Amino acid sequence: MKNVSLDALDLFADVARTRSFRRTAATRGVSPATVSQTVKDLEARLGMRLLNRTTRSVAPTEAGSRLLEKLAPALADARIAVDQASAEPGVPTGTLRINAPLPAIDLVLAPMVPGFLAAYPQIRLEIVSEPALVDIVAEGFDAGVRWDEDLPQDMVAVRLGGEQRYALVASPALIAEYGMPAHPRDLMNMPCIRQTYNDRAHPWEFERDGEVLLLDPPSRLVSMPVALKHRAAIDGVGFWATFEGYVADDIKAGRLVSVLEDWFPPFPGPYLYFPGNRFVPPPLRAFIDYVKARRSHA
Repeated sequence: MKNVSLDALDLFADVARTRSFRRTAATRGVSPATVSQTVKDLEARLGMRLLNRTTRSVAPTEAGSRLLEKLAPALADARIAVDQASAEPGVPTGTLRINAPLPAIDLVLAPMVPGFLAAYPQIRLEIVSEPALVDIVAEGFDAGVRWDEDLPQDMVAVRLGGEQRYALVASPALIAEYGMPAHPRDLMNMPCIRQTYNDRAHPWEFERDGEVLLLDPPSRLVSMPVALKHRAAIDGVGFWATFEGYVADDIKAGRLVSVLEDWFPPFPGPYLYFPGNRFVPPPLRAFIDYVKARRSHA
């Protein structure tokens, strides 16, 4: 076996995941030049190129991807072992890394974070927003959060909260101008604010009495950031379909009006998922216990 340090392998894995020398350097409190040189030394020791570098991007080579796939679980296990060795008996400590889409972070995880960290002050929580479904093991996460239709079949899943639903909203001024839609198809003649995913706007889905309707209404604004779409909806730019949790206060205050409510049935909220065939690290076990206790008192 070639003589390589665990620190160098961990640093390479971080660069390969973030695809940025600068981001890795900032996280670790060192210079980008130091990170770059460490990876170069590792490549020289292994006799293979692990990262392709250009002036604008960094990406793992085929060999680098193979190494990262095998390395990520091993590094996670090493981190757990160190955390356990240094922890006080019975006190969970270490880092918990969770991958989740932004709505799950905003509406479900965010209310839990202060209480969880107060209950477990020796745990460091890292939550990464990711719209696309990723391999949480290969990417070095302890757990992921997704809704049931996106849950990997080989994972253990824990429900995070209660039911959710979508809402279609518009400002009172926009409704005064275009009228109240009586059916989803009426939206085909009205301005809408749409969500982008993988550089395209996804159709809106409506469901009532067993009928499922997919529509691609005209877009006055297409964007990813929730804050932009939220502001635009209040300012009368268009009709906006989103999670009800984002707009409940605005509906109550009259800033937005909810329409076509009978076309948006409730659905199960997101789940925390993690590999069932590996040791559950203490920070993750603590979070699972916290979620279950929170749900039992809801």
